[in-house]
Amino acid sequence: MTSSERVLDSPQGWVADHIHRYVETGGVEGHEWRPGVFTLLLTTRGRRSGKLRRTALIYGRDGDDYLVVASQGGAPQHPAWYLNLLADPRAEVQVGAETFPVRARTASGGEKARMWATMTAIWPAYDEYQTKTDREIPVVVLERA
Repeated sequence: MTSSERVLDSPQGWVADHIHRYVETGGVEGHEWRPGVFTLLLTTRGRRSGKLRRTALIYGRDGDDYLVVASQGGAPQHPAWYLNLLADPRAEVQVGAETFPVRARTASGGEKARMWATMTAIWPAYDEYQTKTDREIPVVVLERA
């Protein structure tokens, strides 16, 4: 990912507004989205377009790693950002004012169960989202590259 490339923000209006405030303020506005609920900005490369795509996601921590959930509110399909990471696990994250490269992987087995509990403690609605879909909602581990 190069700094000269144009980044396309989420097409969802409220998410794009959140991203713009987050970027403009270096995370002062938007990092803590709700009391005790923190967000990061994830930039992936589009698997079909090749363009950089950015979205805001609730995150948790597991040691030095960042955790995000590919829930899409319980939709029947995975979110585009997750499909992009499956095609190319290299991404960039902004947490507050800090921006750094990461490598993504999908948690599995007991690790996933533990991480799911971490994330539902932050955002309990993830459990509800899982009941709305037949797909297994992934927990994604973002490791500093």
